[in-house]
Amino acid sequence: MDFYVSELKKTAPESYETDTQRRIYETLISLGIPFERVDTDDGTTMESCAFISKGLGCSVVKTIFLCNRQQTVFYLYVTDAEKPFVTRDFCGALGVPRVSFAPTEMLWEKLGTRMGATTLLSLINDPEHTVTFIMDRDVAEREWLGCTDGTTTCFLKLPMSQMLQTFLEHTGHLMTTI
Repeated sequence: MDFYVSELKKTAPESYETDTQRRIYETLISLGIPFERVDTDDGTTMESCAFISKGLGCSVVKTIFLCNRQQTVFYLYVTDAEKPFVTRDFCGALGVPRVSFAPTEMLWEKLGTRMGATTLLSLINDPEHTVTFIMDRDVAEREWLGCTDGTTTCFLKLPMSQMLQTFLEHTGHLMTTI
């Protein structure tokens, strides 16, 4: 499989695909959070994530947008890309009855992100805190966070400690680890 991954870059893209992507870089820069990034082919498969992780020098996470049956409670879950998502385990860890994948239109409405580009950084689009942020404990203990920049063609390497402190404090979101 031929998959394009650029050299590491330490600057924001020259142009932005979405307003969310622009806001993400503006926020990282204003908060003084250092980043490295790679431009890629469309990175929405597990196979492409292996190439992206190698290019970044850290593992890319899997980010899942979930909701309850009534679509009134929303969760953004960050976990290891290799770890299978088991609804029963997720619900049991949080003490909630049932969740499912949220509809694509709800992802756009709540976080300004398209399917495949879901990222922790999209929490900047949730000023009312309608989305609960959940992170896998093993991922939270990593040195680096590898994730999309709100697109499927650009991925970031960010210091986990600054993301969980500075960035989350900026958005006002609390984190639950499971």
